[in-house]
Order: sequence, then structure tokens, then C-alpha cells
Amino acid sequence: MVLYFITGNKWKLKEVQAIIPEAEGIDFDLPEIQELDPQKIITEKLKEAVEEKKGDYFVEDTSLYLECLNGFPGPLIKWMLDRLGSKGIYELVSKYNNHSAVAKTVIGYSSRMDIHFFVGELKGKIVAPRGKEGFGWDSIFEVSGRTLAEMPAEEKNKKGMRSTALTKFKKFLNQHG
Repeated sequence: MVLYFITGNKWKLKEVQAIIPEAEGIDFDLPEIQELDPQKIITEKLKEAVEEKKGDYFVEDTSLYLECLNGFPGPLIKWMLDRLGSKGIYELVSKYNNHSAVAKTVIGYSSRMDIHFFVGELKGKIVAPRGKEGFGWDSIFEVSGRTLAEMPAEEKNKKGMRSTALTKFKKFLNQHG
């Protein structure tokens, strides 16, 4: 059975294949419900995907939780980034005393029966944009003195929230065939 990673983002696919090389990218145009719970978003996507084509599927949602906004935007970061950009998010957060943030990746996997979830988290803070690597909001998320965009891909893949979730997922795959 083929293991499909549902994404249209070539950068995410590259990070996934660094840890799970057998994963094949598939770009379904699936509806994404607007919800603050990433597991609900993932569940709906997987329900749609299994109707499209036979196979095992996984999808991920990477969210950014800003402490100064009581955890908002979470899974809605895509829309905040679309409207404000990285610099605009930094400027918004800089108006508050608390610049702490949590980046969280949730992976959902379905083999047409149950859905299993795997989570990776990374604590950091929001800073002025720095660095040239990465994508999305990597340039404003700082961990241990450097933004994700200042880290080489290999280092980000070792430390990052997606890597943590993917490692848990890979272990599950190895144990369950």
C-alpha cells in the first residue's frame, strides 16, 4: 500500500521525505474547515481523502500559538500570515510584553479505519524577521537565540516540531507495519 502525504507545499514534502522517504506527496484540493482544534481539521481532511483514492494517508497541521493573544491564531495562522505577513505578525506581537509562542505540528494518519494522531511542539518567541531558510513564519520564530529561518534544513529537521511529530509517526509505522 502506498503512503500518501496530503500537501501542496513542496517545502513540507521535503521535510517529510527527509524522515519518511517512502512518503509520496499528493495534492488533493480538499476543503479545510475553519476550526481552532487541529485534530478536527485533520479528521475532516482524512475523511475526504479516503473517498478520493485507495491508499494510506497522512496530513499535518502546523499551528502557531501566540501567548499574548491567548493562543490565537493556532491553526488559523495561514490566514494571519496571508493578511499580515511575518513582519506584520511580529509588529502585532511586539505591542505586547509577552512574545512567547508555541509551534505545534499535529499529524493525522488513516489507513481507512482509525485515525491516529502524533504531536510535536516547540517553544520559542516571536522576534523581528531574520534568516533566509525555511518558509511561512520561520523567520520570526526564535528558538535558543536563532530563528528557524537561520537554521540549516538539517538542524531544523532535528529540532523542529514537524520532525518530532514525524519521528513519532515513523515509530508507529515501524511497529504496525
